[in-house]
Amino acid sequence: MRITGLEEHFVTSEVLEAWRALDPRWCDDPSLRVASMERYAGPLIELGTPRVAAMDESGLDVQVLSLTPPGLQILDRADAVALQSDTNDRLAEAVKAHPERLQGFAALATQSPEAAADELERAVRTLGLNGAMLLARTREGSLDRADCWPIFERAQALNAPLYLHPQSPPRSVRDAYYDVDDELLSTALTLFGVGWHFDTGMQLLRLIVNGVFDQFPELQVIVGHWGEVVLFYLERIEEITPFTKLDRPLADYFRQNVFYTPSGMYSERYLRWTIETVGVERVLFSTDYPFVPAPQGVAPGFLEGAAVSQVDREGIASGNWDRLVAGIRR
Repeated sequence: MRITGLEEHFVTSEVLEAWRALDPRWCDDPSLRVASMERYAGPLIELGTPRVAAMDESGLDVQVLSLTPPGLQILDRADAVALQSDTNDRLAEAVKAHPERLQGFAALATQSPEAAADELERAVRTLGLNGAMLLARTREGSLDRADCWPIFERAQALNAPLYLHPQSPPRSVRDAYYDVDDELLSTALTLFGVGWHFDTGMQLLRLIVNGVFDQFPELQVIVGHWGEVVLFYLERIEEITPFTKLDRPLADYFRQNVFYTPSGMYSERYLRWTIETVGVERVLFSTDYPFVPAPQGVAPGFLEGAAVSQVDREGIASGNWDRLVAGIRR
């Protein structure tokens, strides 16, 4: 059974340097501190034999690489635009070196949506990447604002998926909800505890209710962590439908425009809920390398132990992703 992970991260030395040169206002981003930690920075920057060895250990056959948070979307506009093509070129080189083991999501400078849309097309049609990964926000700006729509328009034209990844909540939200006496605990609450899951789920919901999928009905996005909380409250969230101007019932967008991955949360309970809520054809796989520990054989172990048919198991492992990629207009 071939297993493909879709939330598998990397970084370049140039991006690390750009982060270090940030204005102090942005340097306190908790996700930046985590990505810069020695235990993660080493595996993130390595795109060769050690990465493949780690994949073999966990039982993962393919990694779809993406630039780790806070990515380009925390940078000044000029720096982000300058780095996006170089980052994607480096990514494409890594994929070319290990074509059977690596694929890639482009990094986009959403600070300049038109430039990002052009880079998405180049990444897909020239570099052979399989869509792009976007952070949930650009600094403190939401992706649903109208000036970002050229990115979604181009993604729909290419039939290329966009992976929506967590970004640290805005400073005001961190201060109000996640700032406690212990700095490490504050970071945990802000990021993997609850903060960035609520934040990303809200960004997904904003894309829906503000009409992005009505304007671009074929657009496909992917979210991790079993739907970033909102999927588990879908029946409740549907109650806002009368207050919207949507073309379809709200739940239809979750079932027709969104795919879901575990991001290393190997929970059969969450898997069952996701399948019951949106259908098994909407479930993909991911391990969140290198941030989630990956014991030997964890990927096949989780899938083989899941109470699903072999056909569905193979769909989650790679089949659903392979079908999605096959539809990209190169």
